[in-house]
Amino acid sequence: MKNEILRFEDVTYTYHTRRGETTAAADLTFSVREGEFVAVIGPSGCGKTTLLSLAAGLLTPSSGKVTRQGSCGYMLQKDELFPWRTIEKNICLPLEIKRQNTAERRQQAIALAQKYGLGDFLGSYPAQLSGGMRQRAALIRTLATEPDILLLDEPFSALDYQTRLNVCEDVSSIIRSEEKTALLITHDISEAISLADRVFVLTKRPASVAYGHTLDFGDETRPIKRREMPQFSAWFELLWKELNK
Repeated sequence: MKNEILRFEDVTYTYHTRRGETTAAADLTFSVREGEFVAVIGPSGCGKTTLLSLAAGLLTPSSGKVTRQGSCGYMLQKDELFPWRTIEKNICLPLEIKRQNTAERRQQAIALAQKYGLGDFLGSYPAQLSGGMRQRAALIRTLATEPDILLLDEPFSALDYQTRLNVCEDVSSIIRSEEKTALLITHDISEAISLADRVFVLTKRPASVAYGHTLDFGDETRPIKRREMPQFSAWFELLWKELNK
């Protein structure tokens, strides 16, 4: 069994405001292993984004422990590309921020963009690209610093349904090809089933893990193909019931 790259152990987190306290997570325990694609689903407002902030180290648990091996890259709901920078300069932005902007690291980032169909658009600006291509550029930007784990915060939610399916396929292909570890937060059950190796279902706020499942699609990792397989509907029905208890 591969090593755990991220672990939540009895994690509780409470927000403190002038109006009082709100507990977003309580006794939250789960782990992500190296090379694994894990999806977390839960009711709206249950604390899914708080979970990612804890995983990234942006928040410190009120109690319990979050252990992460190595660095992380964070992919947001929107691509958040700077409109005044070319795609190449957007992709290389994390290298500038982390002071890793060497010729070698820039070339590695550009090579990734070329490998995944953005080579002809490196000199273009975000407004000149489709929503799907911008999201692909956002993923390449996240990969530019070679993170050990990718944290994906509903990265397809801003896209229309057709584009969403295509981008989901692209993102899955890139993450699997680059052998990256990923933790996806989503409210979309179909998305979780089509992408992940394992799925965790959270309770209502304060969030804790109610159920955990290892999906049985064999070696099939392509989201579109998974949606066509007979076990897809069975998983959807089970997760829907668990999510709405």
